[in-house]
Amino acid sequence: MRKNAVSYAIGKLLQVMGVALLAPLGIAVWDNRSLGWPDLVHAVDVHGFLVAFAVSILFGTALVLFAREGRDRQGLREGYAIVTLGWLGLALIGAIPLFIYFSQIRGGSGFDKVLLDFTDAYFEIMSGFTTTGASILTDIEIVPRSLLFLRALTHWLGGMGIITLAIVIFPAMGVSAYGMFRGEVPGPSKDRLRPRLAQTAQILWGVYGLLTAAEVVLLMIAGMDWFDAVCHSFATMATGGFSNRNASVAGYESDLVEWIIMLFMFFAGINFVLHFKTLRGDLKSLVRNREFLFYSGVILATILIITAVLYINGPVPEEAAAEHFRAGHPTVEEFHAHYIQQSDRLEGLYDCFRIASFQTLSIVTTTGFATADFDLWPDFLRFLLVFLMFFGGCAGSTGGGMKMIRIMVVFKTAVLELRKLIQPRLVTTVKIGDMPIEDDKVINIASFFILFVGLFVITGALMTLFVPDLTTAVACSIATIGNIGPGLAGIGAVENYAWIPIPGKWILVLSMLLGRLEIFTVLIVFRVATWRK
Repeated sequence: MRKNAVSYAIGKLLQVMGVALLAPLGIAVWDNRSLGWPDLVHAVDVHGFLVAFAVSILFGTALVLFAREGRDRQGLREGYAIVTLGWLGLALIGAIPLFIYFSQIRGGSGFDKVLLDFTDAYFEIMSGFTTTGASILTDIEIVPRSLLFLRALTHWLGGMGIITLAIVIFPAMGVSAYGMFRGEVPGPSKDRLRPRLAQTAQILWGVYGLLTAAEVVLLMIAGMDWFDAVCHSFATMATGGFSNRNASVAGYESDLVEWIIMLFMFFAGINFVLHFKTLRGDLKSLVRNREFLFYSGVILATILIITAVLYINGPVPEEAAAEHFRAGHPTVEEFHAHYIQQSDRLEGLYDCFRIASFQTLSIVTTTGFATADFDLWPDFLRFLLVFLMFFGGCAGSTGGGMKMIRIMVVFKTAVLELRKLIQPRLVTTVKIGDMPIEDDKVINIASFFILFVGLFVITGALMTLFVPDLTTAVACSIATIGNIGPGLAGIGAVENYAWIPIPGKWILVLSMLLGRLEIFTVLIVFRVATWRK
């Protein structure tokens, strides 16, 4: 392992992060503009961002200066190390403003308080960068706007990948751009649109920015103020799920807002290479892409199933639903009011279709926004949503999960093996459409599938030590590995992760990182042989 190359690149990443922090710092200064000097500097959010900015720039510059020699000696191992260690470091920097905020607004003192404040801050920011959208904030609407923007910004940077952004800004970083690209971009295939990876990264970020800007404009036309429109567009296109309302998107009480966000959630789950080709007029690439057709078919079929079940059956009886509620509705009266409100929203076919469409797109694309408490739905639908959490969006999208192409290959491989049992002399290969899949890619996908399921089982088993029921433990596991955010029961659509004990939160932090970087990237870095000369 060439440590200078790794240190130099991480230094550059910290510099990029420092510059990015100027945006929420500017919002903090503006919102506290009535304070005079030096009170402005001591405002909790301004102070937090100033410290984070200073640490990021100083440490980043120090690493760049001290690691100049040997920075050009590059390789795949260095690329994977930069991605994993870079994400851990960037989350640490991003957690500083939240940590300072928690330190000042929360009561108590001592080591236990410091540990809880740091854990919660790091959890929230890692959830942002990995586009998980799992939150420990119990009252989002009292949080300063600058910190809300920070949450949205981490989504947007993490969605397309802050490493790929660094490749755009510093095309000659002195390290393996291909190694970093492979380590960060989700999916089994890493399509190049141009011979140089920096050009490919520029195109991907350009399409990403264009779609984000389009959503901002449409949400503002629909009645959102500019700040909420920007934050929700960042979260949508990154398939993140952080909202500025306690009730998530449902808090805006606007069908038009919901339909706009649905449209862009659908876009965010599509391979961005296909977006680029479509924008250039190549519609055939989109309509002939088997993964896109499978993705669209899964979404459409699920919407129709959920709509039918909700319209015919409605929510489960109130007595049966009561077992799912947690701290969000501590009294019988509050839960009854919540149940009535949710039931009233499912009165007509249109409402059932709209809510089914939103929650299907939110779960399949791993965005995690909510417009309904699906813990009140029949168990069949709750199971269906958990099942869909494994799927995720298309390869090359910002979605989490296993990715549709991997699900297709695993299914096709299973069917092929069944055929070989019947026809032992059959010689064929796995195909997606007319395109044969190379054996080494099939093995890679099968290995990823096994690791993903294994990680799901291990994380779920560990979480049973820290949560009160199996449903919550299982939901914690898939909701973080798949980068979805909300799950069932104790972490359902109207709950959060604040109540989970500190050790459980750190397990989920690792789970989020493994899920976003698709397991292999992180495991390679923690393999001893990787660090040998």
